[in-house]
Amino acid sequence: MTQLATNISIGRLSGYDHDFLLRLYEQMVQIREFEEGVKYLFLQGSMPGTIHQCQGQEATAVGVCSALNEDDFITSTFRGHGHALAKGLSMEEMLNELYGATSGCCKGKGGSMHMGNMSKGMVPAIAIVGGGIPLASGMSLAFKMKKTSQITACFFGDGATSEGAFHEGITLAAIWNLPVVFVCENNLYGASTRVDKVTRLKKLSDHADSFGIRGETVDGNDVIAVYEAARKAVEESRNGDGPVLLELLTYRRTGHSRRDACHYQHTDEKKEWFDRDPIDLFGRALTQLSGIDENQLEGIRDRITQQFEEAVVVAQKEPQPSLDELTTDIFA
Repeated sequence: MTQLATNISIGRLSGYDHDFLLRLYEQMVQIREFEEGVKYLFLQGSMPGTIHQCQGQEATAVGVCSALNEDDFITSTFRGHGHALAKGLSMEEMLNELYGATSGCCKGKGGSMHMGNMSKGMVPAIAIVGGGIPLASGMSLAFKMKKTSQITACFFGDGATSEGAFHEGITLAAIWNLPVVFVCENNLYGASTRVDKVTRLKKLSDHADSFGIRGETVDGNDVIAVYEAARKAVEESRNGDGPVLLELLTYRRTGHSRRDACHYQHTDEKKEWFDRDPIDLFGRALTQLSGIDENQLEGIRDRITQQFEEAVVVAQKEPQPSLDELTTDIFA
């Protein structure tokens, strides 16, 4: 098992531009602020639908998407708000979508579980567990046939590794040597079932051996570790040396869905992971660098909070789809 650090070494940050590091921090804070804000809006009953949130998993989304080019694509899951923000979707278009407005990223028709924007490189998220894996392989096949330099990063949870689509999709990518990085966010639980109840593997990345591709397990709460592993995997896939399976060890700080009280998560386990919060880990490391202090980080947090609050006010007033929209955007 990959060693899970309680801090991020300052030496590992020294070679990075401060603006880049602050952008990573800002994106993680943006995801946390968005998710916490949306949680309370749902509790107030002001939004339709349901939500599956990713507090605690910010480093996986930000680390991977920061290694991608703008024209690269991602596929996501029902827990996809963080992926969307990390890939460049705005809080405004996402909040509009959550409120069902026509100005939402999917015209108010996708909602929380189907967030996406093709113009920004994110296929609307797929709520079927493992459903994005064969799609990512198919997209990457298209990139290869068209001879573009694009790749696909495919996000899925640990539970998806028990689905047939996982084995079928990765087998296809492996035998055709497709430009895709498979990103397993192992937050230890598929819904409420702990991962060690459904597999004898100590590392889910060991699945890679059966496909004949490279696999790697990474501390998913260390955004720099995630970025560096993703950058290497992306480069390999782009150069024709992929695909790659990344397992990112992380932990969600909230239930499977908004009605889940998480009684199956043991107190000691929660404390261990909460003490390794990805934003806190990275923030502490940043303030030890010359030229970055807590005031800068606080300024980032305050600015994002204000942006979220302003976006909510707008979203609540955006127009809803008309009845005529019921039969548009239908393909089957």
